[in-house]
Amino acid sequence: MSASKKDLRELLVSSSLLTNDQIKALTAEIKKTGKSIIELIYEKKLLDENTLLSFLEEKLNIPRVDLGRYLIDQKTLEIIPAGTVKKYKVIPLFLVEKTLSVAASDPFNIKAIDEIRAKSGYDVEMMAAAPSEIDQAIAQYFGVSGTINEALENVAAPEQVVVSEGDDAAPVAKLVNALLVQAIQERASDIHIEAEEKEVRVRDRIDGVMQEVQSFPHHLHAPIISRIKIMSKMDISETRIPQDGRFSFKFEDREIDIRVSSYPSVLGEAIVLRLLDKQNMIFDLEELGFSKDIKKKFEDVIQRPYGIILVTGPTGSGKTTTLYATLNKKKSPEVNIITIEDPVEYELPGIRQSQVNTKAGLLFSNALRSILRQDPDVILVGEIRDLETASVSIEAALTGHLVFSTLHTNDAPGALTRLEDMGVETFLISSATAAVIAQRLVRKLCPNCKVEVPLQKEYLDAFEIFRKKDVKKIFHGKGCKSCRNTGYKGRTGIFELLDITDEIRDMIVNKATASQIKKAAIEKGMHTLRDDGLLKVIEGITTIEEVLRVTALD
Repeated sequence: MSASKKDLRELLVSSSLLTNDQIKALTAEIKKTGKSIIELIYEKKLLDENTLLSFLEEKLNIPRVDLGRYLIDQKTLEIIPAGTVKKYKVIPLFLVEKTLSVAASDPFNIKAIDEIRAKSGYDVEMMAAAPSEIDQAIAQYFGVSGTINEALENVAAPEQVVVSEGDDAAPVAKLVNALLVQAIQERASDIHIEAEEKEVRVRDRIDGVMQEVQSFPHHLHAPIISRIKIMSKMDISETRIPQDGRFSFKFEDREIDIRVSSYPSVLGEAIVLRLLDKQNMIFDLEELGFSKDIKKKFEDVIQRPYGIILVTGPTGSGKTTTLYATLNKKKSPEVNIITIEDPVEYELPGIRQSQVNTKAGLLFSNALRSILRQDPDVILVGEIRDLETASVSIEAALTGHLVFSTLHTNDAPGALTRLEDMGVETFLISSATAAVIAQRLVRKLCPNCKVEVPLQKEYLDAFEIFRKKDVKKIFHGKGCKSCRNTGYKGRTGIFELLDITDEIRDMIVNKATASQIKKAAIEKGMHTLRDDGLLKVIEGITTIEEVLRVTALD
């Protein structure tokens, strides 16, 4: 690793990675800012992480390490102070005799090497790692857990627990903030805080699955609940009835909207916090997981001037996100879009949104009647829950409006019979409905640890789609620190689009069952939820187990 800065610059040019002009500009920037050449290359995105790391390994013999696959011993982590780790963006990896191997985004940082050597007492061997992986490892090993432990030490004894409004520096406030930061960093959608007989259990819902992340002494239950109630402007003196509240939490450059729900239980109140990250809101149908075929059909459907389009699925299946992405696609200065929701989860520029208010008497049905007097082109009704809302929605669809709404059904054809069960006449359902799309969310395989495995014979025998496409291999997640050893990271949608053709309309009027309608639609080329999921298995996006988990009732 004995390359001078000059050697590095010459090698970057001779390897055709950078031009002489780029090197000159970087040299001027180095003198001006004091930043290193590696730091500036990453910052200005002159080369991607993989290209630069491969160059360092091949041309300068600097070992490259994939931190996503690395498990680091706690004793090794303690060799370098957390301040030094965060200051220079380094991660201690392992100690062999008197040499400490360290991963760094910039392995040429002499100041970092000198400080690590002085504070650890060991010789230092630098290895190269991607900045994104370094940041993730710092958050994993030196981030929130330390903050939580520090806060716990300060509230270890019951007599030390004090909760007061506006005191953000109090130990309990710091503890709650640390729990929020941990959940945000882990991409959790919900935090569950529950009292057990001898402790307080904290679970985060990550990628749709509950995972236990912390446990505290039981005496911390009341102060944690009180602190959260104060933040969300709920009544801290009332513990016998459910309450709802909300607050915003700033983390780095993001503002997280947090919905809070309390519920009385035998062992004490349970609190659930729903985290809504506005910055991570997806407004593109392909990013949601729509295949090209379904995306094309859906985009054709939503261009119709009138009719009702229903999105179905259980709670937490991503229906609202799909509707928001759809409205975002329909939005233009020429189109008047109005919504009535419960609640408004994200504010959409250029769209007039309103929220159900039961206490004030504003319900889906009467709000929808008022919306019709506002000259809308497109209407979003958050959910069809009763006959009155269904009737007004269908009336709107039949009088020249494009209406979007949701229902809780297992599949797309089930939405049609659900409306019939509510009491809507079949000829109205047939005339008004343009399409129904059902969806679920499946966990995506972790890109850091997914590996190819043979397709088991039982699955080959069970699913015709594997035999048709002659599938021999699929993918599996081994588990790594990047995905908390689950093998999964992130989620995507699987979809089932039922276009209401003339044949389907006739079947609705003749009161065909949902299974009969589904059979006819499949014969005409409709992919079921399970089919769409299995196609994503073949593409290496998810696993058979995930698809079966969310389509078990289909």
